[in-house]
Amino acid sequence: MSALLKQTFENAKKQDRKVLVNFITAGYPTIEDTLPILKNMQSAGVDIIELGIPFSDPIADGPTIQLANNIALDNGITVPKCIDLVKQARAEGVSVPIILMGYYNPILKYDEVKFVQDCAAAGVNGFIIVDLPPEEAIKFRSLCLRNELSYVPLVAPATTNERLKVLGEIADSFIYVVSKMGTTGASKTVSSGIEELCARVSSVVGKDIPLAVGFGVSTREHFLAVGKVADGVVIGSKIVNLIGESQPGQRGKVTYDYVKSILGEDYKVQVSPVVAAGKASTSTEDAKPIIEETHKYNPRFGDFGGQYVPEALHSCLAELERGFESAVADPKFWEEFKALYSYIGRPSSFHKAERLTEYAGGAQIWLKREDLNHTGSHKINNALAQVLIARRLGKKKIIAETGAGQHGVATATACAKFGLECTVFMGAEDVRRQALNVFRMRILGAKVVAVKNGTQTLRDATSEAFRFWVSNLETTHYVVGSAIGPHPYPTLVRTFQSVIGQETKEQFKALNNGKLPNAVVACVGGGSNSTGMFSPFEKDLEVKMLGVEAGGDGLDTDRHSATLTAGLPGVFHGVKTYVLQDDDGQVHDTHSVSAGLDYPGVGPELAFWKSTGRAEFIAATDAQALHGFKLLSQLEGIIPALESSHAIYGGVELAKTLPKEQHIVINVSGRGDKDVQSVAEVLPKLGPQIDWDLRFEADPSKSS
Repeated sequence: MSALLKQTFENAKKQDRKVLVNFITAGYPTIEDTLPILKNMQSAGVDIIELGIPFSDPIADGPTIQLANNIALDNGITVPKCIDLVKQARAEGVSVPIILMGYYNPILKYDEVKFVQDCAAAGVNGFIIVDLPPEEAIKFRSLCLRNELSYVPLVAPATTNERLKVLGEIADSFIYVVSKMGTTGASKTVSSGIEELCARVSSVVGKDIPLAVGFGVSTREHFLAVGKVADGVVIGSKIVNLIGESQPGQRGKVTYDYVKSILGEDYKVQVSPVVAAGKASTSTEDAKPIIEETHKYNPRFGDFGGQYVPEALHSCLAELERGFESAVADPKFWEEFKALYSYIGRPSSFHKAERLTEYAGGAQIWLKREDLNHTGSHKINNALAQVLIARRLGKKKIIAETGAGQHGVATATACAKFGLECTVFMGAEDVRRQALNVFRMRILGAKVVAVKNGTQTLRDATSEAFRFWVSNLETTHYVVGSAIGPHPYPTLVRTFQSVIGQETKEQFKALNNGKLPNAVVACVGGGSNSTGMFSPFEKDLEVKMLGVEAGGDGLDTDRHSATLTAGLPGVFHGVKTYVLQDDDGQVHDTHSVSAGLDYPGVGPELAFWKSTGRAEFIAATDAQALHGFKLLSQLEGIIPALESSHAIYGGVELAKTLPKEQHIVINVSGRGDKDVQSVAEVLPKLGPQIDWDLRFEADPSKSS
């Protein structure tokens, strides 16, 4: 099967022409359109077809492919249906090589062994997996080889010569060269520097390995220009746009006409040999590691972690990793960072919650007051540290994602202090419900981009921030706000947030004769405040670590964000962790009254602690979180963030089960000023569930 890909390039070379590779999204515009489009591509002269497996969160793709994915998923396309489309295409005479292209999580959910076997039986020739770099692809690539299928590596302008050499060694048919840094999309002009890029790639991997260049190609002029320096040309977004704009029943013809316009009307179609199904192998023996990389800090937490990212991001992550390692090993960096503690308000306050303890009637409850930090939450710890690293790396522009707005405010604050340009990506729904924080960011000089994709929450803001970063790597640093994403972010964020747990340990000891608390409690979204609180206690096995997730409307509904409680292992936003996903590996929409916890993934270190049993995780519903909000407000005079309110509720419930001589610490990760409007909005619905009859009045003077 992979042999047919090799033969396609060899035949084109003998005929003194270039291979045309076309991409379409399976199931778009409808599932019924896919077969006519495939057949017309072949009839018009396409040499290789890339059939895209839709994914809910394609971070390397631009608006065209994002939209196509969403529509295809709404149409009911699944991985099994994609494979079946190939099988049907083969039965109806499509004989050109077909490569399945997509993201790793749906394949992982399907089961890699079964996926490769089923694809081989259906007539697939190979795979391009956007976020499965070679160092993560050991098992998958060996499965491909044993089933005579091709694993096609991607290279980007930023790919180093060292990596190119390895990628050349694993290429068994051709290499896909991404012509520009950024996301997919049709362009009016082709990228400059393609000739130099292809020359560099060929000089490293060898001239015998064919190169197919994609990203931005849309016209015959582009095809001819790129064909002067490459063996093949890939066109995708332009075709997807055209068939999306065409009428039902005409999409096959539109595809045919477009391919003809690229190849020229006088082009004579070359007939491919009939495709035979590949042999299926059940062997699961792993190959040797493809790339041996050295890391000061392990990218993995047991089975979790890693770097599941497009090739274009690898060099920037490597640069960040080196910058992080250099910074934390440099006493001058720590001196500069700790000099900012007075600016932050560190050490943050620590005290007993007397009335909350009395209410619970069990263990003594203590509060770690991150809400008293400058900007109102723990987020400032990480934001300032990352901005310092960005300055060491020479980056002048900063981007960030935010849900509740606290990380956005903290990043905007750090940028204002150090004179850096700041752009914050925020879901449009979060922009609405966190309008106060949006205005605070703008006051601080930041630009706020309202993301209108998907659920318009933190998940979509994170995806959009990654897309922007891929296009602006040289000048921009992405300040990830939580302990999520590819290595080194989970370790980096935890490192700078661990000041929370370190201070808690020392403060508690000072007030309790050198003892440790019996439990520490934190809310869990992505994991910045929980890993910060938990990590200094990880080896203190006598200390219980309790994380409280967002239970939304309840775990018996689809409207929650309890990833560790109800999710399954998967790959999302560049990291292997627990993910809220369906049976096809598509990421679930989530819900929480708290914008900062409204996320379908979680940090890999928390996933590891769950898998080992070191930490326990529970979920608090929206109503229960609101109850925690009310308790801390009315018993201690502290209005907490809705995120922190989940921890308050979980901590109080834990305290009720423990004897009075025991002690628990709850991390109050943020203050609730930002949430007053949200609380006013949900009280009419949730208030009766917790016996809280309170309503917001625009003009209290008119009340009787």
